[in-house]
Amino acid sequence: MNDKIELRDASALIKQKRSNLHLTAKEFADALGMGKSGERTLRSWEAGESTPSPLQLQRILDFAQKAPFVSRAEAPFKVIDLFAGIGGIRLGFQQTGKTHVVFSSEIDKFAAKTYRLNYGEEPCRDITQISNEQIPEHDILLAGFPCQAFSQAGKKLGFADTRGTLFFEVARILEAKRPRAFLLENVKNLVSHDRGNTFKTIIRVLEELDYQVYYQVLKARDFGVPQNRERIYIVGFDKQQVKACRDFTFPQATGKVTRVGDILETQVDSKYTISDKLWQGHQRRKAEHQEKGNGFGYSLFDHESPYTNTISARYYKDGSEILIAQDKANPRKLTPREAARLQGFPEEFIIPVSDMQSYKQFGNSVSVPVINAIAKQI
Repeated sequence: MNDKIELRDASALIKQKRSNLHLTAKEFADALGMGKSGERTLRSWEAGESTPSPLQLQRILDFAQKAPFVSRAEAPFKVIDLFAGIGGIRLGFQQTGKTHVVFSSEIDKFAAKTYRLNYGEEPCRDITQISNEQIPEHDILLAGFPCQAFSQAGKKLGFADTRGTLFFEVARILEAKRPRAFLLENVKNLVSHDRGNTFKTIIRVLEELDYQVYYQVLKARDFGVPQNRERIYIVGFDKQQVKACRDFTFPQATGKVTRVGDILETQVDSKYTISDKLWQGHQRRKAEHQEKGNGFGYSLFDHESPYTNTISARYYKDGSEILIAQDKANPRKLTPREAARLQGFPEEFIIPVSDMQSYKQFGNSVSVPVINAIAKQI
């Protein structure tokens, strides 16, 4: 009888915990690192068909009791986090100990879930539906905004050049709230997007708002992360509020030697090893590309490789841009935790979504150490 009561209690406790976290059974199993059959096992526990060990139950109940990266209200600089994703830009600033996030927005529901569990707040969803009046006063605006062509690019119409794009949301908030500084992040190709017109328009609009603007492409591998990720960073200071705005310089490379083995896990579930069919397809396509004289195809790395290619949001599809060599087995994909480490996220960062969503989220995110280095300069 006592065993049945304990079984029933475990079932109810697990269901309640998952309900409180707003996670599916698969998401919760993945977040707990339960492996390939984790969802089935978790459902069995919830149904009372089997029971976890006391240690397993305690681990479930202890999961995400408190968001690990809540910002400090007493920090001197108020920050807003737009197009926040999973908060990589925010995190790099928070690590300075000097910023407090007062507003955030992220439209993707899965990214918003990861954000909530890590930072203890629910981001507003669609920034286009948020009025200027709803956005708090702040010192620094952060945004990893999506890149779009501007229909009026090159016609020097100021705001009108950007209307209908997501950059317009950044510009209208800068105009309305006048933060002292901003950091914008985007793909390296933003500079050449739409024959360079998009980037020219962005810089012109920011300067017309009376900000002193700086921009530079930085590589993640120059800041201690074993990934050849190049991104453009745009920094601006309100000329009227920041008298030393012309003194800004981007951070210098750290010179730290990077090694892929430093981010790899020692034990990895076999589900990350790619199938014979996929591996054969990768090899066939690479051979075809080589015959045509181009360099497309899978990329293989090992523990001693200095760095990997850039991880992208499409990594979940076949993992071809970063495959890890294995002894006596086909290559494997990175695990979600390894993807997090490749972007410089701390070990305490909670990954509460499926592998597919994890790869999308980390592929879309930023290199946290690069952001932190820029934040210190700002």
